[in-house]
Amino acid sequence: MANKPISMTTLKVIIQGLAKGDSRNFLSQCYHVSRNTIREYERKIQSLQMSYEEILKLPDKKIYDLLQHHEGLTIQESERYTRLESMMPYLKEELSKCGVTRYLLWEEYLKKEEEGYSYSQFCEYLKQYIGRYDISMKLTHLYGDCMEVDFTGKKMQYIDFKTGKTAEVPVLICILPASGYPYIEALPNAGQEQVYASLSRSLHYFGGVPKNILSDNMKQYVEKASRYEPKFNELAQEWATHYGTNLMATRVRKPKDKASVENMVHQVYVHVFAPLRNMVFTSLYELNEALLKQLEIFSRQSFQRREGNRYEEYLKEKHFLQPLREDDFMYKHKVEVKVQKNYHILLGEDVHFYSVPYQYVGKQVNVIYDTKEVAIYQNINQIAVHQRDNHRNGYSTYKEHMPQGHQKYYEQKGWDAEYFVRVMSNVGESALKVTSQILEMRNFPEQSYRACCGLISLAKHYGNDRFNNACKRALTGSRITYATIENILKKNLDLQENLDFPSHSISKHQNIRGNIFYL
Repeated sequence: MANKPISMTTLKVIIQGLAKGDSRNFLSQCYHVSRNTIREYERKIQSLQMSYEEILKLPDKKIYDLLQHHEGLTIQESERYTRLESMMPYLKEELSKCGVTRYLLWEEYLKKEEEGYSYSQFCEYLKQYIGRYDISMKLTHLYGDCMEVDFTGKKMQYIDFKTGKTAEVPVLICILPASGYPYIEALPNAGQEQVYASLSRSLHYFGGVPKNILSDNMKQYVEKASRYEPKFNELAQEWATHYGTNLMATRVRKPKDKASVENMVHQVYVHVFAPLRNMVFTSLYELNEALLKQLEIFSRQSFQRREGNRYEEYLKEKHFLQPLREDDFMYKHKVEVKVQKNYHILLGEDVHFYSVPYQYVGKQVNVIYDTKEVAIYQNINQIAVHQRDNHRNGYSTYKEHMPQGHQKYYEQKGWDAEYFVRVMSNVGESALKVTSQILEMRNFPEQSYRACCGLISLAKHYGNDRFNNACKRALTGSRITYATIENILKKNLDLQENLDFPSHSISKHQNIRGNIFYL
């Protein structure tokens, strides 16, 4: 065992015993202090040339300085301790590094000090040294000032009923440290999209926005860690700007900077995870319902050392939170693409094309998009905005993005049945009837648009009168097509004087079977 320092009360009792003449064996058995330690205190008092009674009259601090300080050790022991103490800053720094243990440091210490301290003494002195600097301060939190964020180290599980496999999911915890009121949510993954969607839901759960959001240097939040000026990633800044709050990050490896959420992680293990440990969940939704239900039970439990509970404190703090915006923050993806020769960019996630002004053909542009909108930027200038369209291999095109020649062609391509009916109604009654019949011939009118375009072209080439007469002649037949009208005009049949052809009836005979035969 290491020579641990004894309490001041025990030390005074031992000195009183020595003053009365009690033996070292007796004092050792009564107060569980080794005889060697008692002998060492005797030597120190003798070296001071003071009586036991004089020592006991001194203030506690003075007694400590005289008897507990290592100056009273033997010269050999003092030199050994001095060498170890000089190594303490180095040992403390090394202990903070990944994978470094006290045992490893002790082994390295013995290589330099052949007659060094035992492992237990080494650890005790190292603990005393670290304790001098590892001092905690009680932080005072104001209502509505801050929300602390962290992931739990342990994950939760649910069984995917589609695959039958067990899915392990991360759990995010948010807490208002002034009231101690928490929010918890299991996420499909720890990606940025999921994290910021959860943070938005936490604000709705709290019913308002705190002035600051504090997290450690997690990669979804901080782009570059710094003690004085951490750099937050662009998405984090957009989220904070949307809700009108301020981003803050802890110092590197300083979990006490967010002590409230660190403590809440432990509380969640005990009061939320543990009660749910034997339950089986078949979906992430079911798991989150159970987590929040159990968390609400915990939040309404009375404090142990003061009146009230976390929920009652939260009701007080809620009035100090900033109001929420009506619109939720939408996670925006950002990609850099090149404008193609057809003045469209390809959004690879949907395999859909969006137009930009044709002047940007061949240039690199930034595309920022969410579930509703696709915005396209050239440097900092927004050059196009489209509604998000998930149709694969589809095109979203604005007419004004086209060059003049393409705009005219686009006008020609802007066909519909009403357009052709409107054009032919200005040509003549027969032209309108022919066009209507052609549009009705197909299951889908769009399939007849090219034929109707051909009719318009014939009307322009031969004139409205000849075209209308040709249509009048074609209406006497059983089937009307573009080719029918074209042949009439080419052969000048529309110019014949008698266009009122009599309808010829076929006389009935045994070779005419009628439509009943085909039923």
